[in-house]
Amino acid sequence: MKKTLILIAAAIMGFSTPILAQSDDNEKEITVTNAQGKKEVIDLPEAMTAEFDSLLSAYNNKTYLQVNNDCNMSDINPVYSPEVYKERLARIPSVIEMPYNEVVQQFIDRYSGRLRRSVSLMLGAQNFYMPLFEEALETYGLPLELKYLPVIESALNPNAVSRVGATGLWQFMLATGKRYGLEVNSLVDERRDPVLSSYAAAQYLRDLYKIFGDWNLVIAAYNCGPENINKAIHRSKGEKDYWQIYPYLPKETRGYVPAFIAANYIMNYYCDHNICPMRAELPAKTDTVVVSRDIHFEQIAKVLGIDVDQIKQLNPQYRRNIINGNAKPSAVRLPATLVSSFIDNEDSIYAYRPEELLAKRTEVEVNNTTPTYSRSNTSSSRSRSSSSSRRGRHSKKKRSRGGRSVTIRQGDTLSEIAARNGTTVKKLKRLNKISGSSIRAGKKIKIK
Repeated sequence: MKKTLILIAAAIMGFSTPILAQSDDNEKEITVTNAQGKKEVIDLPEAMTAEFDSLLSAYNNKTYLQVNNDCNMSDINPVYSPEVYKERLARIPSVIEMPYNEVVQQFIDRYSGRLRRSVSLMLGAQNFYMPLFEEALETYGLPLELKYLPVIESALNPNAVSRVGATGLWQFMLATGKRYGLEVNSLVDERRDPVLSSYAAAQYLRDLYKIFGDWNLVIAAYNCGPENINKAIHRSKGEKDYWQIYPYLPKETRGYVPAFIAANYIMNYYCDHNICPMRAELPAKTDTVVVSRDIHFEQIAKVLGIDVDQIKQLNPQYRRNIINGNAKPSAVRLPATLVSSFIDNEDSIYAYRPEELLAKRTEVEVNNTTPTYSRSNTSSSRSRSSSSSRRGRHSKKKRSRGGRSVTIRQGDTLSEIAARNGTTVKKLKRLNKISGSSIRAGKKIKIK
């Protein structure tokens, strides 16, 4: 894996035409009607419900992407015959089967229609990420068309978090990410790292292919897990064709492979639908510096004169703007032009307001002073206790004939209990047969 990252600008058989459940741009599902007139709901992948403005807010997008005013295509989505879509899908250079059907058509219509602004943004943002995806996939000998999985997983947002906690460009769940070597703790989440997560995703996809030997099943398993695919195969009497096990799949997974096919289509044939890619400017080349001490992004930003947001964009794996170099040597990615400056000013960077930005004590003194109570305080305490009901007083008097106990509070010592109850530590030890000074909160202790 390269250590230096250069960021360059990152059928359904028997179904008739799918019918939209509603017209709201934020809808999260579609409804299809089969030949028998039965309606069925398909959940959309979450990335297909992301709002354009939220995608544009990512640092890379808002900094390096602009509307391409040189693109003069009309904002009209042409309609083509099914034969045209079939022919175009067949022309995509792919080893993964990409058949056409009406469900695939519905997802193509969504990308080319309601989501066309998001597609425009992703066409620009792919300049940041596609080289990384291709390199990772190529390393493991996987089909390069899998690079479009993050389009439907995260809409190319490295900080995307799903409703169930899947995170990053490749939407790793916590357990799966850790299984593939991605570190996740309170300070670091490598699922957000574009490079590390891409290689982890490639490994995972390779392992899924070893299980299923079919890329459509692999893509479906990436969405819902291999266990659900195996269940669907079992329930369909051993069928291993995605389109045959379709009825037995989770609702979102039924739309996942069609969405993947549609993503490949729209990222290749956007011009035929009058979608103008956003214009991407080239960000600066970057390189890494390894640190062996804790360091805060603001320390780097102030000394080197760089925007904190840019450091965050280049290092999305650090959750709280802190690089935990004390735990292990850790890399911070910076514009290549600032790497030498970082090295020359390292001492000044560490010295910039560490007591405020890295406020975490390494040693503390414990207050071992034994509290003292005045006689008036203990009398007042007893007086307050005596204000309980007459029945309560009679009950205490009855109990006092056989001795009296109190409950040990959290943090109590024998001396404190003795002071509160007008007795001595020596008497408490004798009554309770205590040899040392250890007592436990919540237990009863005799005081008379």
